[in-house]
Amino acid sequence: MKHPSSREFFAYWDAKRGDARAPDRSEIEPGAVRELLGDIFVLSYDNDAGYPFRVAGTRVCALLGRDLKDTSFSALFTPDSRREIEDIISYVAEEMLAAIAGITATSEDGTTAHLELLLLPFNNRAHAPISLTGLLAPFEKDLGTIRDFNVTSWRYLHRPQKLVPRALRKLAIARGFMVYEGLR
Repeated sequence: MKHPSSREFFAYWDAKRGDARAPDRSEIEPGAVRELLGDIFVLSYDNDAGYPFRVAGTRVCALLGRDLKDTSFSALFTPDSRREIEDIISYVAEEMLAAIAGITATSEDGTTAHLELLLLPFNNRAHAPISLTGLLAPFEKDLGTIRDFNVTSWRYLHRPQKLVPRALRKLAIARGFMVYEGLR
């Protein structure tokens, strides 16, 4: 993560999840991330509607020049990047893994703007709609409104795994009938 806002919001989210894969939505306190709220948003996990915004911070709305409630998130992206961002969102929501992406956009004057997108899942609860949160932070100041988002890079943020010797990993995976290699 390159942007300090992304690092700060991820650290807060990571502390709230503890040993779980993701925190419950009710565990995220807006007051604890007060200075980041302008860059934070919540998306509804609804592929048919293009993952609409449920809530969007004031800086995110200002960057796009309008109120974003119920607006499609994936529609912000160019057709070339739309399928890619939809796949990333699906994986974040379903597998409950955080993702970070580099985004470029076109500003009012035609210059390229660079942004960082952080997507974080909420813990899925029975009989509750699935949603995820995120943060969109520009690297440049005074961009005006931007449009035509493109995904330039992305990766999933995995929790560090314990190192286990290869033989033990193989035994943990093996079930049922096993063939042991040997000499004749």
